Amino acid sequence: MAGDNRAVSLPNKLSLFVSCAGGVEPLLEEELKRFLPPGVRSKVEPLRGGCGLIGTAEDVLRINLESRLAQRVLVELIEGPYRHEEDLYTLARRVEWRDWITSRETIRVDTIAQRSPLKSLNFTTLRIKDAICDQLREHTGERPSVDTHSPDLPVLLHVGPERAAIYVDTSGEPLFKRGWRVDKGDAPLKETLAAAMLAAAGWRGESALHDPCCGSGTIPIEAALIACDSAPGLLRRFAFERQIPFSTPALKATWGEMAQAARARVHAPKVPIYASDVAFRMVDFARRNAERAGVAQYIQFNGGDALERPAPVLPEGMPGSIVMNPPYGERIEVRGKAAMSRDAQGSEELDAGDDFFPRLAAHWKRQYTENPAGWTAWMLSPDMKLPSKMRLKEARRVPMWNGPIECRLFRFDLIKGSARKPAADAQADDAR
Repeated sequence: MAGDNRAVSLPNKLSLFVSCAGGVEPLLEEELKRFLPPGVRSKVEPLRGGCGLIGTAEDVLRINLESRLAQRVLVELIEGPYRHEEDLYTLARRVEWRDWITSRETIRVDTIAQRSPLKSLNFTTLRIKDAICDQLREHTGERPSVDTHSPDLPVLLHVGPERAAIYVDTSGEPLFKRGWRVDKGDAPLKETLAAAMLAAAGWRGESALHDPCCGSGTIPIEAALIACDSAPGLLRRFAFERQIPFSTPALKATWGEMAQAARARVHAPKVPIYASDVAFRMVDFARRNAERAGVAQYIQFNGGDALERPAPVLPEGMPGSIVMNPPYGERIEVRGKAAMSRDAQGSEELDAGDDFFPRLAAHWKRQYTENPAGWTAWMLSPDMKLPSKMRLKEARRVPMWNGPIECRLFRFDLIKGSARKPAADAQADDAR
């Protein structure tokens, strides 16, 4: 940290909270246990909205770099009881903020409340900011400025019914911002949700992948990065790079070694990846995003209606996975042949989505059941009756949230004469 002479070392044991989207907690737990050191894995605990664990500063760096599912990596600074805003001010004053920031850097405070008795979260947020600024002014004669867009020190206050906790956000911008998506469509899918869909599908680059409604390319690009073993944080910066405790020579060297090792392990995928969209403009967006991500050469992009494109021809013995986030009313209008059918018959008589999905299922039955190794389709939708609309029996349904929209990730097995999973087994996933 420029101009700061304080030598600050983080404790060997940090209380961390790694946040994620609702429904992704079990997947995040599995991911963290896959790449964290053995001694830390047993300390990972799934909680509401993320996972808690006891880790080290090195673990903070590794999670920011490697996690495809996390939204933020938070370090808990202090926790305690409260009854009103002044208790929270006192709690925040107990933190040694000079260990994290100088008066020349910037801060932002956000507040999350769950069943809190406080009447004004804005006033609560202001009191935490006052506590930080008052302490630094007393020590240095100056106070830090507030930056709501890209602060050096993002601070998060979590208030429950009786207890509160204060965290430092080490990620900065949320981790779904990988650094490669500039061109966006009308309803872009977050990179973390695309990665969660692939994780729920068990896709790790061992089968071919096809997204026939690729939009700006989020799913196939995430898939290509997984197949290449490319760390999701390689193309972006993090807030911890500007925070005093992570600016020691030892941690800087550790971070450099981690990033170098991550770059060195990247390799070409072992399976083909296909992406197409009815809008050629979106295909162009997807291709440009893939170029920025460094995986354009590994994805075959095409234009064309999902109801008409033939199934990709795969190498002998290779299974295929369709993973898609199709258009639905809360996100974006259906286009292509389904939309033309709706216009021809009148929008009041036939919704394009009602026509699109049975047509898509019929197309799959014609095109995707000839591969001896089989195709499996995974489709994200808020419509719980989607399988009946498609006249297909789902093999599984996984609860997920697309922002504020509650969805299910449906699995359909597209194999001729394949046995279907009983409906009771598929519905059991909803209860998990």
